[in-house]
Amino acid sequence: MYLAASNSSNPLGMVLPFILIIGVMYLLVIRPQQKRRREAMELQNKLGAGDEIVTIGGLHGTVVSVEDDVVTLEIAPDVQVRFARQAISRVITRADEPAAETVEAEPVAASETVEEPVSPVVETRKQD
Repeated sequence: MYLAASNSSNPLGMVLPFILIIGVMYLLVIRPQQKRRREAMELQNKLGAGDEIVTIGGLHGTVVSVEDDVVTLEIAPDVQVRFARQAISRVITRADEPAAETVEAEPVAASETVEEPVSPVVETRKQD
């Protein structure tokens, strides 16, 4: 009698751990993956000529043209390759971003030249 009564207990008690495991997997694995996929699609949709990019294989190049699902990259002077848009991993610099400001050094007048100090190291050679 006791065994029959315990087997007919609440079936939710057996299903609840599975529901919790699926919920935790969704929060820890599936949801972040969907977010990364959405960010990658946004990045790939914003590609334009002149952008410097890195492919998923680690190849660096500059975007020459973007067609439907094909991106043409220049990886060396006069060397162009075609990649699927999904193969673009990240954008290093965008063509429409201003280049970093470079500060040019002022020319140094001859009277302002700095002489290098004389080295205190003395070379000695053993004579045969």
